[in-house]
Amino acid sequence: MSGPERRAEAPGAGWTEECLLHDVDGHSASGHDIVPRGGGAARGGGPAVPAAPGVPPDGSSDGLEWDRAVELIHDAGEVCLACHVAPDGDALGSMLALAQALRALGKRCLASFGEPFTVPEILRFLPGQEMLVEPDRMPAAPDLMISLDAAGQARLGSLAGPAGRAGALIVVDHHASNTGFGGVRLVDPDAAATAVLVEELIRRLGVELDRDIAQGLYAGLASDTGSFKYPCTTPEVHDLAGRLLTAGVRPEAVSRELWDRAPFGYLQVLAGALARARLERDAAGGRGLVWTTIARSDRDARDVHYDQLEGVIDQLRRTDEAEVAVVCKENDGGEWYVSTRSKGSVDVGRACVELGGGGHRTAAAFTMGGEPASIIDRLRAALRVPGERDD
Repeated sequence: MSGPERRAEAPGAGWTEECLLHDVDGHSASGHDIVPRGGGAARGGGPAVPAAPGVPPDGSSDGLEWDRAVELIHDAGEVCLACHVAPDGDALGSMLALAQALRALGKRCLASFGEPFTVPEILRFLPGQEMLVEPDRMPAAPDLMISLDAAGQARLGSLAGPAGRAGALIVVDHHASNTGFGGVRLVDPDAAATAVLVEELIRRLGVELDRDIAQGLYAGLASDTGSFKYPCTTPEVHDLAGRLLTAGVRPEAVSRELWDRAPFGYLQVLAGALARARLERDAAGGRGLVWTTIARSDRDARDVHYDQLEGVIDQLRRTDEAEVAVVCKENDGGEWYVSTRSKGSVDVGRACVELGGGGHRTAAAFTMGGEPASIIDRLRAALRVPGERDD
């Protein structure tokens, strides 16, 4: 998924290879590279629609079921929204933007995500959080549910059950690895962010953008384009960003919250992580690997929260001698969340899939127990470069 590991690199014309997703669980790469361990996703919310686009029932030229989605929303008295667990800027920003648009239509709206139900500190500036409810307050079988930025039903965590029992389930997502769950699908792998699709849905619902709605959309767009530097940053992305700025978004304020602030203790944790960094020039097919670790005791000693560590890998990935950068972060449960980045020639997404995680070609992750050195051994063996044999 990255300064922050919330950035997604969705594929599009001319840059599909670099942005291709390899998610097994239904995940975006900070785009989000946060990926839990575990296998495939259950299906629900009506009959599944094949992931490959065809001619939709409503005749939309882009192959998405816009008319059906709009009809369901307009007919609903209550709409339940869910984004993926451990939400990133695109997931939470898109969900809160849509929630506020539905409120403007006079709909009762509940928005949530699966446990742990904690908004990351870097996203607490987003408007509309008063509409969030704990996941156990969501109906067990909603009449209408909308899933946002989750490529698989399992990525909804504890809300996967309600999604499967929903009378109708609309899936809004931009991951090429989307599993095909849901009854009504607004899934476009060419979209730079789920926020792109949500903005279109809001427009079709007839709701005008205000500053608060636009701010959530802008946070999602900026996050998943890596602050507009990933290859998925097309002219259309900039056009959308311009419309959001016209609605009142202050880009410098959003950028500061997402990337340009941290407690002093973070600097100390970062210094320790950089001091422990190891460079392996022969790894990754001779393209180089740089990696480091951050134990729970490191951040506890400096009173730094786990979700404040996302920018560490951006410092590591600057290393000229390494194509691949890796940060192993110990979570509160004692397991290691292994965040990986590639500059393009090494497919870290595939490697992470082999190790039970997923993500993008250039940004991916997995979670594993054990000692970091042995985890890196397994990752090193899984890394591949073009032309290398897999044996």
